[in-house]
Amino acid sequence: MLKKIYKIIIVPYTLFLLYLMFLGMGRFQYEENLITVEPFFSTIKFIQGPNKTIDIVSIVLGNIIMFIPFGFLGWIIPELKQLKPLMFGFISCIVIVEALQYFTRMGIFEVDDIILNTFGVYLGWEFCRMIEKRFNY
Repeated sequence: MLKKIYKIIIVPYTLFLLYLMFLGMGRFQYEENLITVEPFFSTIKFIQGPNKTIDIVSIVLGNIIMFIPFGFLGWIIPELKQLKPLMFGFISCIVIVEALQYFTRMGIFEVDDIILNTFGVYLGWEFCRMIEKRFNY
């Protein structure tokens, strides 16, 4: 039952996430292409800035939590049940999305986003394994 629901929801969820990454949450087109490639420095700088705690938590945790569902992709694509192919496939896709944000100037290419999003997928993969063991999926 859970797998059937997942199969129905993952495509619209992915489209919603892409909307958020390019158009949602007050996005606008930057004047120039922006890139941040030093891991963790932009996140630390963001946390230390004048931002409200709720904004910090929602953005940093959001970058992790919103990608947890992709850890369950093995339910649809059996090859992605294994961690290595899942991570390789996801990192390839998220780098393309970040590059599109860069080239369209509708976001910033940030290595931190790639790291946080990938950690979310890893957590999802672990949750998937726990669910499968618990309920004998």
